[in-house]
Amino acid sequence: MGKTTLANQVYQELKGKFDCQAFISMSRNPDMMNILRTILSKVGNQRYAETEEGSVQQLIINIKECLLDKRYFIVVDDIWDVKTWDVIKATFPIDSFGSIIITTSRVRDVAESCCSSFRGHIYNIRPLNMMHAQQLFHERLFNSKEDCPAHLKVVMDKILKKCDGLPLAIIAISGLLSNTETTELLWNQVEISIGRALERNSSVERMMNILSLSYFDLPPHLRTCLLYLSIFPEDSIIEKKVVIRRWIAEGFIQKEGRYTVHELGERYFNELVNRSLIQPVESDRYDRTMRFRVHDTILDFIISKSVEENFVTFVGVPGIPVGTQRKVRRLSLQVGNQRKLFLLKDVILSHVRSLNVFGDSMEIPSLDEFMHLRVLDFGGCRQLENHHLVNIGRLFHLKYLNLRHLGVSELPEQIKHLQYLEMLDLRDTNVRELPRAIANLSSLVHLLVDSGVTFPDGVLKMQALEILKQVEALGQSLNFLQELGQLKNLRKIYLDLFDVPVIGVTKECCKSFIAYKSLRNLGTQNLRSVTVWHGSGFLLEPWYPAPRSLEKLITWRSAVPCVPEWVGSLVNLQKLRLEVESLGQQDLCILGALPVLLTLDLEKTTKSSEGKLNVSGGDGFRFLRNLRYNMMLMFAQGSMPRLERIKIYLAKTESLIGDTYDFGLENLPCLIYVECRVSGNASAQGGVEAAKAAMERAAMANPNHPKLLFVNRSLPAKLHNGC
Repeated sequence: MGKTTLANQVYQELKGKFDCQAFISMSRNPDMMNILRTILSKVGNQRYAETEEGSVQQLIINIKECLLDKRYFIVVDDIWDVKTWDVIKATFPIDSFGSIIITTSRVRDVAESCCSSFRGHIYNIRPLNMMHAQQLFHERLFNSKEDCPAHLKVVMDKILKKCDGLPLAIIAISGLLSNTETTELLWNQVEISIGRALERNSSVERMMNILSLSYFDLPPHLRTCLLYLSIFPEDSIIEKKVVIRRWIAEGFIQKEGRYTVHELGERYFNELVNRSLIQPVESDRYDRTMRFRVHDTILDFIISKSVEENFVTFVGVPGIPVGTQRKVRRLSLQVGNQRKLFLLKDVILSHVRSLNVFGDSMEIPSLDEFMHLRVLDFGGCRQLENHHLVNIGRLFHLKYLNLRHLGVSELPEQIKHLQYLEMLDLRDTNVRELPRAIANLSSLVHLLVDSGVTFPDGVLKMQALEILKQVEALGQSLNFLQELGQLKNLRKIYLDLFDVPVIGVTKECCKSFIAYKSLRNLGTQNLRSVTVWHGSGFLLEPWYPAPRSLEKLITWRSAVPCVPEWVGSLVNLQKLRLEVESLGQQDLCILGALPVLLTLDLEKTTKSSEGKLNVSGGDGFRFLRNLRYNMMLMFAQGSMPRLERIKIYLAKTESLIGDTYDFGLENLPCLIYVECRVSGNASAQGGVEAAKAAMERAAMANPNHPKLLFVNRSLPAKLHNGC
């Protein structure tokens, strides 16, 4: 486990127990203003764009004011020099009882400086011994209940010896072997390929040789997708959806068979995860990977390959010279302390297909130089202004445009000329109204904006739209809401209905009614996913005809008295989140009868105690894998036979006793993970401890011995192995 992975794991387990928390990733050339504004946005619970730049001194004062008299938990990852730490440490109040600061660094002097600043301790990450190396190897390749086959133990020991206790090397090799047949011949070939010379090389050289094996074992399309990740700066936390959309825009994914290009992108991504070439760092409430990072060593490797193959040209990255007299295909501009970045005049830019700007360049390249762009990402380049986009209409080949986290307030009318544009991201900007010209973007597939943005009429012409996020119904014209229901290819929509009761003939009521009608009309087309805010009124009326293609229904702030009966007609529904005032046996029958339901999130909004509700084998739920709830359920034998993960959120611990937590977990044969979060106070501590002990016994009684994470808000999380 690397330093960043270890720090992130600790952060994930402890966050939520403090008044303020933040995880800050540094780089070799940190922009101090950017770092301090990031800290301020996280500890102050505000958007980055809303933080005033000011001066370094003023930002330090603002951060201190946010942290004053609060318990905070802050991780500063990968600090490269003492000077940087000297500035960051000044943001923390001197009196911070109960707070935690974790720093990571590869430089000994930095670690000692961090340690002395707050009388802390240094933890040195050491290579794994043979026993732990074998455990890591086994976890990746074999079932937890089985050991390495006897005929492979000798070659396994040889492989592990050459990995020299380096966790990343072990993970990379096991990832490679997991995609081959488990035969002695193939394992011997891998062991020989690692090479005897590695025993004489440094650990870095050894690691690079091992990564080469994994890299050249990839099929060509996965190699290309992996190399593309070199565009992102070191220690970036990257959104999975962003990368998949970029792969599509670059033409790396070609539609085949019945799968959409996005579904194929998901498969490519999962393959890189399975091969341990990228590291998931954040999952959503349904345990799907949302964000990931590339390990520093793997990033160094793919950067060297990208440079070697002229796949990406880097400007501003320390130690990597900009190639001259070469055609540049993809350009990654990364700015740290330079504060000013100039493109070399002798670099040929006319063939650039992808322009990616990271950090704050004082000189924004003129778009006139990039006439063949397909991907343009200015995300986070905060000095970009409206006038920089004036000539964007000349980029006729553009498919992907990311302006997220920028200060732009309007789009030019010339955007109508981008007839090949497929993805437009305007979230976290100052854009509050889209121009009429946007309706001419007939190829647009993804349109991502914040709530409160006004759309123009004419959306009916945008028949290529598949994802629309997010529409605030009351802020739109009646004509737009009517046209919305006629987008035949729309697969995913995020809609805020504002829950205006349809009483009388007010304009607001009329808009709600039309929005309801449009959403129901979309259900007769290709609609796969619906996320609704303030939609109680919508849920109470039967959705007819039933949207038989709907796979995901998520509701927020949309509580209904019970589970609507029409939900039972959603025969293809795989993911469901509902808020109910109460839950009874009839509700369980409706939900359990959904034939392909995989993930269920139930939130009871009333605080009344109704005792435990029994879930029996006759209630259905034959394929349910993930369950999250905040009420008392009792699982009988034969219920939910394929359930793997449970997350329980309970409050009012004052009267809890251990027996309350007898949920029948031993009756769930496929259970592998249980998370229980309890809110309470010191007077309830005895009951909480008894409850924790009861759940530990239940986990032990389950034949699958699931892992148990029991969290009391006033105490650190503790992970228990059931076995």
